[in-house]
Amino acid sequence: MPIYHRGMRYVETVTASPGSGVSRASRRTAFARFGSRYLLDAASWTLAICLALWFRYEFEVPPGTFRRALALAGITVLIQLIWGLAFELYRGRFSFGSIEEVRALGLAGALTAAIVGIPVVVFGSSFGIPRSTFLIAAPLAVLMMVLVRYAERRYVEVRLRPGVSATPALVYGAGTLGGALVRQMMTDPDAAYRPVALIDDDPRKRGSQVRDIRVLGNFGELEGLVERTGARMLVIAVSRADSALLRRVQDAAMRLDLQVKVMPSFSEIMTGHSGAGDLRDISIEDLIGRNPVDTDVESIAGYLTGRRVLITGAGGSIGSELCKQIAGFGPSELIMLDRDETGLQHAQLGTRGHGLLDGKEVVLCDIRDYDALAAVFAERRPEVVFHAAALKHLPMLEQYPHEAWKTNVLGTLNVINAARASDVTTFINISTDKAANPTSVLGHSKRVAEKLTAWAAEEGGRRYLSVRFGNVIGSRGSMLPTFQSLIQAGGPVTVTHPDVTRYFMTIPEACQLVIQAGGIGRRGEVLILDMGEPVRILDVAKRMITMSGKRIEIVFTGLREGEKMHEELVGSRENLERPFHAQISHTRADPISPHRLDREGWMARMYSQPRMNETAAVSVPSSSQD
Repeated sequence: MPIYHRGMRYVETVTASPGSGVSRASRRTAFARFGSRYLLDAASWTLAICLALWFRYEFEVPPGTFRRALALAGITVLIQLIWGLAFELYRGRFSFGSIEEVRALGLAGALTAAIVGIPVVVFGSSFGIPRSTFLIAAPLAVLMMVLVRYAERRYVEVRLRPGVSATPALVYGAGTLGGALVRQMMTDPDAAYRPVALIDDDPRKRGSQVRDIRVLGNFGELEGLVERTGARMLVIAVSRADSALLRRVQDAAMRLDLQVKVMPSFSEIMTGHSGAGDLRDISIEDLIGRNPVDTDVESIAGYLTGRRVLITGAGGSIGSELCKQIAGFGPSELIMLDRDETGLQHAQLGTRGHGLLDGKEVVLCDIRDYDALAAVFAERRPEVVFHAAALKHLPMLEQYPHEAWKTNVLGTLNVINAARASDVTTFINISTDKAANPTSVLGHSKRVAEKLTAWAAEEGGRRYLSVRFGNVIGSRGSMLPTFQSLIQAGGPVTVTHPDVTRYFMTIPEACQLVIQAGGIGRRGEVLILDMGEPVRILDVAKRMITMSGKRIEIVFTGLREGEKMHEELVGSRENLERPFHAQISHTRADPISPHRLDREGWMARMYSQPRMNETAAVSVPSSSQD
């Protein structure tokens, strides 16, 4: 049941049994749609030959010459049919009026002109037809055939344009994404938005156009373009728009009372996850964490494709996204391990498209239970391990430090020992920026996990390494979902301190770099992801409240025990280098042998260091948030 694209419409051809009513109807439809094009081409050749004679004799054609010309036209249109069928011009292969169809049409016309024209030039006078007839008729015929197709294409385009009731929109970006969006919008009569102008900061694109929509200026001219076009929406169609650009666009749009939409990235469109017309509202995640990632696919595929890959903590925010992305690199087996069955169901939905929890890819196991963990490793024999399982909530671990020790330290050691016993070749420990100059139970426990990973690399000579990054946007229990819940409830929004800052990255971006780091990291290293510039939490809270349209109070609760005013990604004694990737720095962790682990000594040393103290809680009314 092949489907062919005809102009802006789709034509479905149905194959049925011989003699059936459906088959006859299908043949009639095919002739009506594609046979009519041949009749137009035949008429073009006939008219062109008659006009050529008329021009040749300066509008006074001798009697009987037109009769011979019609006979010549009959032969010509027959040759055109043969070549047209050979190039599938009359079988719906090409989008009507496309460059591909014009190319095939020109080739068919040239071959037809050569087969018929050469004998006319050589023997034309013997038949009473001037030799110059075909030299004039051939380009004239091809031109008419092209013009007929262009006219129909224009008719279809105009008929399929959005109606006047559609919201007028400016499209920011006249590149590949912007062009695809304009074409999509201009061929959908039911579209909710209609483009009225393009904006691009490249001066060379000024005046260029896509489907009659012109580039009228750059972003600095936005206010004038809004007044000129009457636009009520701004669509961002920039393929590598970072958070700074998106903040600038949103701030300008808010001043001009413009609604802002964001177009999916080109990679999302190419992979089929989104279409060119799938516009969405700009989100707070876009405004603080959109960091384009340059990915070296070859280095990733080299250690994942065809390998058995196991992810601990697969049901968590980072783990489930790792599963989804790693599945795209074609591992021979993807093993998702977690103690949370609901989290495993979410991970299975993201990789398999169902949550039946009945496949071997999901493994219910606690990393605190070494015997169960070792049995899984011995049976499944993973070759690559991503260790994402951890306790991560800083204030909770401050209350229950022994739980941090049992999961983040001993649990990590269990995974490392099981990996060593089953001869895992690559081990990536997911760490945190809080392990750099740690001041909290979370930071200290993850720092020990980095040191244990470095010890395993030193002992076994394998590629065991850690990857360290800051806060990820949208993870369960993180700041943004908490703020959203507080705003929806009417407030107040709680912020620890007016000057506190944090690094942010979206979960997909963080996982892309984690996977990339696994391809370039060397044994015993700690790889640190480039998190961009730190973001002031108060600014995020204010922006989210502004986007909500509500008047919400902000209350400052004071820094909690173990919290830093400003997070650090690099320890005070760590030296950095970037030998392979512009967004990934390399340093090394001091290894620690498991024999030196001492929980009581660890607790004593940790609490002997300076700790952050709480500040007095204060509140800020919503009227002072401007």
